[in-house]
Amino acid sequence: MYSQFKPEQPVGLMDFVRAAKTCVAEITPQGLKSKIDAKEDLLLIDVRESAEFEHGHIGGAHLVPRGIIEAAADTSYPKHYPPLSGARDQQIVVYCATSGRSAMAAAVLQMMGFKNVLNLAGGMVRWEAEAMPQVRKAEY
Repeated sequence: MYSQFKPEQPVGLMDFVRAAKTCVAEITPQGLKSKIDAKEDLLLIDVRESAEFEHGHIGGAHLVPRGIIEAAADTSYPKHYPPLSGARDQQIVVYCATSGRSAMAAAVLQMMGFKNVLNLAGGMVRWEAEAMPQVRKAEY
């Protein structure tokens, strides 16, 4: 899978983010809010870390940190996360702080066979800048 990825120069994080963003579709905060308001059947995945999630997140979001997205999505992994691993045909929207980690997560989910994955453009930074609602409480 990675055999074709042998650059002449070492790559950095933003190279991975740029590559991911070329193959994933994005949705604006207003577009996502409209889907939420319309009660569309979608799975909202926050790929940030738990401390970021507790500081504030979009209502109804499931916390699946970027570092475990592959394991959480893989039904053959003993500790997979059923709301995600069972959503291959469901609309999924992923987000992080600024949309970099979530772009990489969206690309991975697509590679794993998830058919309808969107990345929140601008992430929580843009969501907050556009004064969209969020939940500010810890989940246990």
